[in-house]
Amino acid sequence: MERILFGDNQFFAVNHLSDEKSRAQAVRFKDDSAIIKVLNTAIDCDINTFMCTTHDRIANICDHIRKHPDQYANFQIYPCMPYAHKYANAVTELGIMGALKEYMPSSNLLGTLAKGGLAVFKKDFVSIMEILVDTEMKMFKGVRTDVIFIQNVITDLILGLGMYDFFRAFSDYVKKKYKAEAGFITMNLPLLQQALEKVGVENPIICASINKVGFRMTGGVDVYERTLREKEMRVIAMQVFAAGAIPPKEALEYVCNLPRISSILFGASSRNHIEQNRDLINEFWKKEEAVLV
Repeated sequence: MERILFGDNQFFAVNHLSDEKSRAQAVRFKDDSAIIKVLNTAIDCDINTFMCTTHDRIANICDHIRKHPDQYANFQIYPCMPYAHKYANAVTELGIMGALKEYMPSSNLLGTLAKGGLAVFKKDFVSIMEILVDTEMKMFKGVRTDVIFIQNVITDLILGLGMYDFFRAFSDYVKKKYKAEAGFITMNLPLLQQALEKVGVENPIICASINKVGFRMTGGVDVYERTLREKEMRVIAMQVFAAGAIPPKEALEYVCNLPRISSILFGASSRNHIEQNRDLINEFWKKEEAVLV
């Protein structure tokens, strides 16, 4: 994985600090061209991995990438699924059958429905998962996707239910079907690491909130730091600024000095902020590498 990953919250009016900023972002990014412009800026800043939800509008971004293969030759997307609002909105607008036709991955709709119906009847949650993954991956055909993530709302639900075998099944499926590694987003890094270890998912890719004030870190900073020191995994640190509570320099210096941090995920909408965060990450990472040498 690359050191720096670019996120998508700013494109879809997600701001944990300010509703006013969310509304302003919604207006700014109402057109796909505005999203593409910022992504191109990130690429200009040597950030070539976009980690995003499977929001409907991402399909348009993928269309643009497919139409310009030379421009995006080194670019890739890390899909994070599922995006539940998409299905709820589709049922409202298109009805149940219309939504199924819109999102089912197979040209044989009846066959896919039969598989899904049988899976529900047999409580075969792995088959249901496979259908949903294929449904979500439909928009990324022809786009490089080296890592495919489960969103934290699903990851943490599965953790709570104790259905840890689901994680292994997901990992095996995306590796077999899409030649990709599985990633897991969570608000409970210590518990997820234990669960993945139990089912044999080795050196997993885990995306979790990592910051010095414990924002969205279940169990607290001390438990996270101990887990990072003692357990084998590749961690993507997100929400490193704790929704603006920590200044960028202080936030990134802390995260870059932690063990097991493979990548840092952030979103930004201006070249100045993208370059600032990139430069700070590279500066502190080089200092840490020098200490290790």
